[in-house]
Amino acid sequence: MKPKLEVRGIHYSYHTPDGETPALSDISFTVPTGEFLAIVGPSGCGKSTLLSLLCGLIQPEEGSIWIDGVPVEEEHAGIGYMLQKDHLFEWRNIYGNVALGLEIQKKLDNHTRQNLFEMLQAYGLGGFEQARPSELSGGMRQRAALIRTLALKPDLLLLDEPFSALDYQTRLSVCDDISSIIRSAEKTAILITHDLSEAISVADRIIILSHRPGRIKSLLPINFPPEYNSPLKRRNAPEFSVYFNLVWEQLQKEQE
Repeated sequence: MKPKLEVRGIHYSYHTPDGETPALSDISFTVPTGEFLAIVGPSGCGKSTLLSLLCGLIQPEEGSIWIDGVPVEEEHAGIGYMLQKDHLFEWRNIYGNVALGLEIQKKLDNHTRQNLFEMLQAYGLGGFEQARPSELSGGMRQRAALIRTLALKPDLLLLDEPFSALDYQTRLSVCDDISSIIRSAEKTAILITHDLSEAISVADRIIILSHRPGRIKSLLPINFPPEYNSPLKRRNAPEFSVYFNLVWEQLQKEQE
């Protein structure tokens, strides 16, 4: 069975008149369908650059990226991308915001409209369809951004620190909500984060990158007993501190 995502020997550098800055070096990994992968590493190690490569916004200098056995440069319509900010438009109500992608792709019909209303109800935004983004909390806005992304039925979700703009308490709650939504929808997801606790609480595996140019320093499987089946519950599991110390130790060694 082909993996959902396969990354083979990726190299990428930024070029300016002053010279070349290597960003990523020899990155290879696979992601099976339905896995939630987190990527952590020092600031500037190329995490966001890697997401840009995965969704085809930029092309690697060496190596290749395959989604469902197809090169990403040939077909990447099945990729959803959530950014650090929700980027909701104030001049559109919440329904108009979550429907935006479907409108652009000319896929807004009776069936997709019904699907949007069902997701708004299921994800705690029922009754807020006519509200403006400024009338919603930060957590509700992020759920709206997720609905906008999921409405296009992506096969692969790329999450670039989507909770970083939220206060700590809201961040915990929204991370729990959104990761549960993604898992219930059986989506394959890749999360970029600086928060080690966040990575451990949501991921099936964690990739730890080195300093720039980013290389894969280690790949850590994360396994919790079945009763710890949500990010908030994982944070209370005895294994949580063990995983945290393992990741922290790897990053500290890299810094030294």
